[in-house]
Amino acid sequence: MNIFGIDFTSVPSKKKPITCISARYDAKILRVDGLHELTSFEAFEGLLAASGPWVAGIDFPFSQPRKLIENLDWPETWEGVVGKIAGMSKAEFLELLADYRSTRPSGDKQHLRQIDALADSRSPMMVYGVPVGRMFLEGAPRLLRSGANILPCHPTASDRVILEAYPALAARRWIGKRSYKNDVKKKQTPELEAARKEIVAGVNGELDDHFGFALKSSSQLVEILIQDGTGDKLDALLFAIQAAWAFTQKDHNYGIPPIVDPLEGWIVDPLFKDFPDLPASLNLKKRIKKSGTGKGKQSMSFHTNFEKWQRMTEPANCPVCNAA
Repeated sequence: MNIFGIDFTSVPSKKKPITCISARYDAKILRVDGLHELTSFEAFEGLLAASGPWVAGIDFPFSQPRKLIENLDWPETWEGVVGKIAGMSKAEFLELLADYRSTRPSGDKQHLRQIDALADSRSPMMVYGVPVGRMFLEGAPRLLRSGANILPCHPTASDRVILEAYPALAARRWIGKRSYKNDVKKKQTPELEAARKEIVAGVNGELDDHFGFALKSSSQLVEILIQDGTGDKLDALLFAIQAAWAFTQKDHNYGIPPIVDPLEGWIVDPLFKDFPDLPASLNLKKRIKKSGTGKGKQSMSFHTNFEKWQRMTEPANCPVCNAA
Protein backbone atom coordinates (compact mmCIF):
# COMPACT_ATOMS: atom_id res chain seq x y z
CA MET A 1 0.00 0.00 0.00
CA ASN A 2 1.21 3.50 -0.82
CA ILE A 3 1.44 5.71 2.27
CA PHE A 4 1.74 9.48 2.59
CA GLY A 5 2.61 11.52 5.67
CA ILE A 6 1.79 15.19 5.14
CA ASP A 7 2.91 18.07 7.33
CA PHE A 8 0.46 20.86 6.45
CA THR A 9 0.78 24.63 6.63
CA SER A 10 -1.89 27.26 6.06
CA VAL A 11 0.48 29.41 3.98
CA PRO A 12 2.68 27.14 1.84
CA SER A 13 5.76 28.69 0.26
CA LYS A 14 9.33 27.81 -0.70
CA LYS A 15 10.42 28.86 2.78
CA LYS A 16 7.67 26.90 4.57
CA PRO A 17 6.34 24.19 2.23
CA ILE A 18 3.81 21.47 2.86
CA THR A 19 6.13 18.54 3.52
CA CYS A 20 5.30 15.02 2.39
CA ILE A 21 6.93 11.67 3.07
CA SER A 22 5.98 8.94 0.60
CA ALA A 23 6.42 5.31 1.55
CA ARG A 24 5.32 1.79 0.73
CA TYR A 25 3.88 -0.59 3.32
CA ASP A 26 4.21 -4.31 2.68
CA ALA A 27 4.81 -7.42 4.80
CA LYS A 28 5.07 -5.50 8.08
CA ILE A 29 7.70 -3.11 6.72
CA LEU A 30 7.24 0.59 5.94
CA ARG A 31 9.82 1.59 3.32
CA VAL A 32 10.33 5.33 2.83
CA ASP A 33 10.87 6.14 -0.83
CA GLY A 34 10.55 9.92 -1.07
CA LEU A 35 10.60 13.32 0.60
CA HIS A 36 8.63 16.03 -1.20
CA GLU A 37 8.09 19.75 -0.64
CA LEU A 38 4.82 21.24 -1.92
CA THR A 39 5.14 25.00 -2.18
CA SER A 40 1.54 25.77 -3.18
CA PHE A 41 -2.01 24.65 -2.50
CA GLU A 42 -2.24 23.61 -6.15
CA ALA A 43 0.53 21.08 -5.54
CA PHE A 44 -1.26 19.84 -2.41
CA GLU A 45 -4.51 19.45 -4.32
CA GLY A 46 -2.61 17.58 -7.02
CA LEU A 47 -1.37 15.11 -4.43
CA LEU A 48 -4.90 14.58 -3.11
CA ALA A 49 -6.05 13.88 -6.67
CA ALA A 50 -3.33 11.27 -7.28
CA SER A 51 -4.70 7.87 -8.27
CA GLY A 52 -5.20 5.40 -5.45
CA PRO A 53 -5.03 3.21 -3.62
CA TRP A 54 -3.20 5.11 -0.91
CA VAL A 55 -3.56 6.11 2.73
CA ALA A 56 -2.48 9.54 3.98
CA GLY A 57 -2.01 10.97 7.47
CA ILE A 58 -2.34 14.77 7.68
CA ASP A 59 -1.76 16.93 10.74
CA PHE A 60 -4.43 19.62 10.86
CA PRO A 61 -7.77 19.28 12.70
CA PHE A 62 -10.35 18.07 10.20
CA SER A 63 -13.24 19.63 12.13
CA GLN A 64 -14.28 21.92 14.98
CA PRO A 65 -15.63 21.01 18.44
CA ARG A 66 -19.28 19.95 18.53
CA LYS A 67 -19.91 22.55 21.23
CA LEU A 68 -18.84 25.37 18.92
CA ILE A 69 -20.83 23.94 16.01
CA GLU A 70 -24.01 23.67 18.09
CA ASN A 71 -23.61 27.09 19.72
CA LEU A 72 -23.20 28.72 16.30
CA ASP A 73 -26.18 26.76 14.96
CA TRP A 74 -24.10 25.35 12.14
CA PRO A 75 -25.14 22.20 10.24
CA GLU A 76 -24.52 19.06 12.29
CA THR A 77 -22.80 17.22 9.46
CA TRP A 78 -19.13 17.50 8.57
CA GLU A 79 -19.96 18.36 4.98
CA GLY A 80 -22.28 21.11 6.18
CA VAL A 81 -19.70 22.61 8.54
CA VAL A 82 -16.94 22.55 5.94
CA GLY A 83 -19.26 23.99 3.33
CA LYS A 84 -20.10 26.80 5.76
CA ILE A 85 -16.51 27.84 6.37
CA ALA A 86 -15.53 27.31 2.73
CA GLY A 87 -17.68 30.33 1.89
CA MET A 88 -15.81 32.56 4.35
CA SER A 89 -12.73 34.65 3.81
CA LYS A 90 -9.86 34.29 6.25
CA ALA A 91 -10.78 37.63 7.84
CA GLU A 92 -14.42 36.58 8.25
CA PHE A 93 -13.44 33.29 9.87
CA LEU A 94 -11.03 34.94 12.30
CA GLU A 95 -13.61 37.60 13.20
CA LEU A 96 -16.26 34.93 13.78
CA LEU A 97 -14.07 33.07 16.26
CA ALA A 98 -12.97 36.28 17.98
CA ASP A 99 -16.59 37.42 18.39
CA TYR A 100 -17.57 34.01 19.73
CA ARG A 101 -14.75 33.94 22.28
CA SER A 102 -15.69 37.43 23.46
CA THR A 103 -19.10 36.12 24.59
CA ARG A 104 -17.70 33.15 26.53
CA PRO A 105 -16.76 33.10 30.21
CA SER A 106 -13.19 32.66 31.30
CA GLY A 107 -12.08 29.06 30.94
CA ASP A 108 -14.65 28.35 28.21
CA LYS A 109 -13.37 30.35 25.25
CA GLN A 110 -11.61 27.68 23.19
CA HIS A 111 -13.28 24.29 23.17
CA LEU A 112 -11.74 20.89 22.59
CA ARG A 113 -12.97 18.03 20.50
CA GLN A 114 -13.25 14.63 22.11
CA ILE A 115 -9.93 13.55 20.56
CA ASP A 116 -8.12 16.78 21.50
CA ALA A 117 -8.71 16.08 25.19
CA LEU A 118 -7.47 12.51 24.80
CA ALA A 119 -4.43 13.43 22.70
CA ASP A 120 -3.60 16.58 24.69
CA SER A 121 -3.63 18.56 21.45
CA ARG A 122 -4.55 22.17 20.68
CA SER A 123 -8.07 23.48 20.30
CA PRO A 124 -9.06 23.65 16.61
CA MET A 125 -10.28 27.18 17.41
CA MET A 126 -6.71 28.34 18.03
CA VAL A 127 -5.59 30.77 15.30
CA TYR A 128 -2.43 32.29 16.81
CA GLY A 129 0.74 30.70 18.12
CA VAL A 130 0.10 27.24 16.72
CA PRO A 131 -2.55 28.33 14.17
CA VAL A 132 -4.42 25.05 13.76
CA GLY A 133 -7.68 26.94 13.21
CA ARG A 134 -6.19 28.59 10.12
CA MET A 135 -4.97 25.19 8.95
CA PHE A 136 -8.51 23.84 9.31
CA LEU A 137 -9.88 26.76 7.27
CA GLU A 138 -7.46 26.12 4.41
CA GLY A 139 -7.28 22.35 4.60
CA ALA A 140 -10.76 20.98 5.30
CA PRO A 141 -12.48 22.45 2.21
CA ARG A 142 -9.71 21.02 0.03
CA LEU A 143 -10.20 17.59 1.58
CA LEU A 144 -13.94 17.75 0.89
CA ARG A 145 -13.43 18.84 -2.72
CA SER A 146 -10.96 16.00 -3.30
CA GLY A 147 -13.71 13.40 -3.07
CA ALA A 148 -11.41 11.17 -1.01
CA ASN A 149 -12.50 8.81 1.75
CA ILE A 150 -12.06 11.04 4.82
CA LEU A 151 -12.51 9.01 7.98
CA PRO A 152 -14.57 9.19 10.11
CA CYS A 153 -15.92 12.54 8.90
CA HIS A 154 -16.83 11.88 5.29
CA PRO A 155 -16.73 8.22 4.20
CA THR A 156 -16.80 7.66 0.45
CA ALA A 157 -16.12 4.75 -1.88
CA SER A 158 -12.78 6.24 -2.91
CA ASP A 159 -9.61 4.18 -2.52
CA ARG A 160 -7.81 7.38 -1.46
CA VAL A 161 -8.06 7.30 2.35
CA ILE A 162 -7.27 10.41 4.40
CA LEU A 163 -6.85 10.34 8.17
CA GLU A 164 -6.01 12.93 10.80
CA ALA A 165 -2.63 12.41 12.47
CA TYR A 166 -0.76 14.10 15.32
CA PRO A 167 3.05 13.87 15.67
CA ALA A 168 3.31 14.41 19.42
CA LEU A 169 1.48 11.15 20.10
CA ALA A 170 4.17 9.21 18.29
CA ALA A 171 7.08 11.29 19.52
CA ARG A 172 6.08 11.00 23.19
CA ARG A 173 6.86 7.28 23.06
CA TRP A 174 10.56 8.19 23.00
CA ILE A 175 10.97 11.67 24.47
CA GLY A 176 7.90 12.19 26.63
CA LYS A 177 6.70 15.79 26.45
CA ARG A 178 10.08 17.31 25.65
CA SER A 179 10.15 19.61 22.66
CA TYR A 180 12.06 18.64 19.52
CA LYS A 181 11.42 21.46 17.02
CA ASN A 182 11.06 25.19 16.51
CA ASP A 183 10.35 27.24 13.39
CA VAL A 184 12.57 30.09 14.63
CA LYS A 185 16.16 29.32 13.63
CA LYS A 186 17.80 31.01 16.62
CA LYS A 187 15.69 28.82 18.91
CA GLN A 188 16.77 25.57 17.26
CA THR A 189 19.00 24.41 20.10
CA PRO A 190 21.29 21.39 20.56
CA GLU A 191 18.74 20.07 23.07
CA LEU A 192 16.05 20.00 20.38
CA GLU A 193 18.41 18.26 17.99
CA ALA A 194 19.22 15.67 20.65
CA ALA A 195 15.49 15.01 21.08
CA ARG A 196 15.09 14.52 17.31
CA LYS A 197 17.96 12.03 17.39
CA GLU A 198 16.14 10.04 20.07
CA ILE A 199 12.92 9.98 18.06
CA VAL A 200 14.71 8.97 14.86
CA ALA A 201 16.59 6.23 16.71
CA GLY A 202 13.32 5.03 18.21
CA VAL A 203 11.38 4.81 14.96
CA ASN A 204 14.27 3.05 13.26
CA GLY A 205 14.89 0.56 16.05
CA GLU A 206 11.79 0.12 18.17
CA LEU A 207 8.84 0.86 15.89
CA ASP A 208 7.59 -2.73 15.90
CA ASP A 209 7.12 -2.58 19.67
CA HIS A 210 4.65 0.29 19.35
CA PHE A 211 3.11 0.05 15.87
CA GLY A 212 3.57 -3.59 14.89
CA PHE A 213 5.89 -3.10 11.92
CA ALA A 214 9.42 -1.99 11.07
CA LEU A 215 10.72 1.11 9.28
CA LYS A 216 13.26 1.06 6.46
CA SER A 217 14.85 4.36 5.50
CA SER A 218 18.20 5.56 4.15
CA SER A 219 21.03 6.93 6.26
CA GLN A 220 20.72 10.11 4.19
CA LEU A 221 17.09 10.56 5.28
CA VAL A 222 18.05 9.91 8.91
CA GLU A 223 20.52 12.79 8.77
CA ILE A 224 18.00 15.07 7.05
CA LEU A 225 15.41 14.40 9.76
CA ILE A 226 17.87 15.17 12.53
CA GLN A 227 19.22 18.35 10.92
CA ASP A 228 15.80 19.85 10.11
CA GLY A 229 15.30 22.16 13.08
CA THR A 230 11.69 22.91 12.15
CA GLY A 231 10.78 19.26 12.64
CA ASP A 232 8.52 19.35 9.59
CA LYS A 233 10.28 16.48 7.84
CA LEU A 234 10.32 14.33 10.97
CA ASP A 235 6.65 15.12 11.58
CA ALA A 236 5.81 14.00 8.04
CA LEU A 237 7.49 10.67 8.79
CA LEU A 238 5.53 10.30 12.03
CA PHE A 239 2.29 10.94 10.12
CA ALA A 240 3.25 8.28 7.60
CA ILE A 241 3.83 5.85 10.47
CA GLN A 242 0.41 6.59 11.96
CA ALA A 243 -1.20 6.25 8.52
CA ALA A 244 0.56 2.93 7.90
CA TRP A 245 -0.63 1.65 11.28
CA ALA A 246 -4.18 2.69 10.37
CA PHE A 247 -3.86 0.71 7.14
CA THR A 248 -2.98 -2.39 9.18
CA GLN A 249 -6.31 -1.84 10.93
CA LYS A 250 -8.35 -1.40 7.72
CA ASP A 251 -10.61 -4.31 8.63
CA HIS A 252 -11.38 -2.49 11.90
CA ASN A 253 -12.32 0.91 10.45
CA TYR A 254 -8.66 1.92 10.13
CA GLY A 255 -8.24 1.85 13.91
CA ILE A 256 -11.08 4.33 14.51
CA PRO A 257 -13.39 3.12 17.32
CA PRO A 258 -17.06 2.72 16.34
CA ILE A 259 -18.31 5.10 19.03
CA VAL A 260 -16.45 8.27 18.03
CA ASP A 261 -18.23 11.42 16.86
CA PRO A 262 -17.90 11.67 13.05
CA LEU A 263 -18.77 15.36 13.19
CA GLU A 264 -15.62 16.09 15.22
CA GLY A 265 -13.26 13.61 13.60
CA TRP A 266 -10.53 11.46 15.13
CA ILE A 267 -6.73 11.13 15.33
CA VAL A 268 -5.44 7.68 14.41
CA ASP A 269 -2.98 6.08 16.83
CA PRO A 270 -2.68 2.69 18.55
CA LEU A 271 -3.26 4.38 21.91
CA PHE A 272 -6.91 5.01 21.03
CA LYS A 273 -7.89 1.90 19.10
CA ASP A 274 -9.79 0.42 22.06
CA PHE A 275 -11.60 3.61 23.07
CA PRO A 276 -13.41 3.99 25.47
CA ASP A 277 -10.92 1.61 27.14
CA LEU A 278 -7.70 3.62 27.36
CA PRO A 279 -4.15 3.03 28.64
CA ALA A 280 -3.55 4.28 32.18
CA SER A 281 -0.49 6.12 30.85
CA LEU A 282 -2.78 8.75 29.30
CA ASN A 283 -3.49 10.07 32.82
CA LEU A 284 -6.97 11.06 31.67
CA LYS A 285 -8.34 12.36 34.95
CA LYS A 286 -5.51 14.86 35.47
CA ARG A 287 -5.68 16.04 31.85
CA ILE A 288 -9.43 16.68 31.95
CA LYS A 289 -9.18 18.64 35.17
CA LYS A 290 -6.46 20.80 33.63
CA SER A 291 -8.34 21.39 30.39
CA GLY A 292 -11.41 22.87 32.01
CA THR A 293 -10.05 25.29 34.58
CA GLY A 294 -8.19 28.55 34.69
CA LYS A 295 -8.22 31.67 32.55
CA GLY A 296 -7.45 30.99 28.93
CA LYS A 297 -7.53 27.22 29.34
CA GLN A 298 -9.06 25.19 26.56
CA SER A 299 -12.42 23.86 27.65
CA MET A 300 -13.57 20.33 26.97
CA SER A 301 -17.20 19.77 26.07
CA PHE A 302 -17.52 16.45 24.37
CA HIS A 303 -18.70 14.46 27.38
CA THR A 304 -21.70 16.76 27.80
CA ASN A 305 -22.81 15.79 24.30
CA PHE A 306 -22.02 12.11 24.60
CA GLU A 307 -25.62 10.97 24.23
CA LYS A 308 -25.93 12.90 20.96
CA TRP A 309 -23.14 11.12 19.18
CA GLN A 310 -24.00 8.74 16.39
CA ARG A 311 -23.59 5.05 17.23
CA MET A 312 -22.76 5.89 20.84
CA THR A 313 -22.91 3.67 23.86
CA GLU A 314 -24.60 4.68 27.10
CA PRO A 315 -23.18 7.84 28.76
CA ALA A 316 -22.13 5.72 31.72
CA ASN A 317 -19.40 4.30 29.52
CA CYS A 318 -17.85 7.69 28.81
CA PRO A 319 -14.34 7.70 30.34
CA VAL A 320 -14.42 11.49 30.58
CA CYS A 321 -17.57 11.61 32.68
CA ASN A 322 -16.31 8.77 34.85
CA ALA A 323 -12.89 10.39 35.34
CA ALA A 324 -14.21 13.77 36.36
